[in-house]
Amino acid sequence: MNDSPGWASPGSAPSDGQEPGAPRPAEPADQGDASSKWSKAQPPAAQWSPPSAPGGPTVPTQQPGPGWGVGRGPGGGWGGPPGAAKPGVIPLRPLGIGEILDGAVSTMRAHWRTVLGITITVSVITQLCDILIQRYLLPAPPEVDPNASPSEALNQAVDSTVTSVVNATPALAIALIGTLFTTALLTMVISRSVIGREVTLSDAWCESRPQLPKLLGLTVLLPLMAFAIMAVGILPGVLLGDTAGVGLSLLGGLAAFIVTVWLMIRFSLASPALMLEKQSIMKSLSRSAKLVRGTWWRIFGILVLTGLLTLIVSMIIAVPFGAIAYAVDGDGLSGLFTGASPEFGWPFLIVTGIGSVIASSITYPISAGVTVLLYIDQRIRREALDLDLARAAGVPGYGPEQPTDPTPGG
Repeated sequence: MNDSPGWASPGSAPSDGQEPGAPRPAEPADQGDASSKWSKAQPPAAQWSPPSAPGGPTVPTQQPGPGWGVGRGPGGGWGGPPGAAKPGVIPLRPLGIGEILDGAVSTMRAHWRTVLGITITVSVITQLCDILIQRYLLPAPPEVDPNASPSEALNQAVDSTVTSVVNATPALAIALIGTLFTTALLTMVISRSVIGREVTLSDAWCESRPQLPKLLGLTVLLPLMAFAIMAVGILPGVLLGDTAGVGLSLLGGLAAFIVTVWLMIRFSLASPALMLEKQSIMKSLSRSAKLVRGTWWRIFGILVLTGLLTLIVSMIIAVPFGAIAYAVDGDGLSGLFTGASPEFGWPFLIVTGIGSVIASSITYPISAGVTVLLYIDQRIRREALDLDLARAAGVPGYGPEQPTDPTPGG
């Protein structure tokens, strides 16, 4: 076990065929020797402690302080099982949804210089590229004739759809690249924050750079997979045509959507598996499927809740900036309530871009943090990764830090 961001080697208990809640190795504790004889020099009566049971933890000889016996650290006393150490942003035990969200926010607070350095830099670059493309490269939307005949209206609808797809493609590509870099760098920051280690921007870049080509392939593969599944579901109805074809497209599209959502959740932990375990693309997909198995609904609920929270935060930030942008450019605020499509200039693009940068700087770390912490949580539940993390963090009672293979999970 080392202290590099790639610490997350597979635990001693493989995920294959192991359901959540499977027995995990007990937390380490100092071992007493029941076979030893009583010493001639006995302690004073007020400090006497009963001998430890065979193989059990050594009972502390000092007087209990406030709250003794209810703690949950190694050797926590008589009041309950020993608890989880917390060297970093999360306790090293199976996590609840609140602890996962709190861990993501705590990472932002604890490493705010590195996190903001990553998110602001990536957001500013992507927004500048998006603004320049919108201003100079994207075609203007086609004119719509309200008095057009049915055939002309159909042609106009097709032209508008094609234009919308063309206009959206550069923005999607830019967002894909931005997500790629933020995911790679923030994964390394969060992995260090779990064991209480500092990480600089240069450290995160050096650790993540070798995996960037694979992460790019994974980032492109998943949307292509979703698009292919949706196309297979909708295409037969489109080819059939008529009313029956429309119904078949709706049914096929619904079935394809369900399959797509199921697969995306199943592969939702592939990115941290690829980055932290130095896996290949296909092995990271397989790894994610094994970790998600048996807990699909739980992970689905956590990711949906995270998506709603980030959407709300984005809207809270975007709405005021959008109103300001309308006020300083175009037709003013009255343009919000008219059907006109005003020409927006630099002030509108700059103000909305600033809002997008602020929103991305807040929501990117939360989304990445939840994904990485979900991955760690699943490995704690299935593979006792908490013991390895505690040793890596140097928590007393868990043994010395042990080096591991620099390319684990192979």
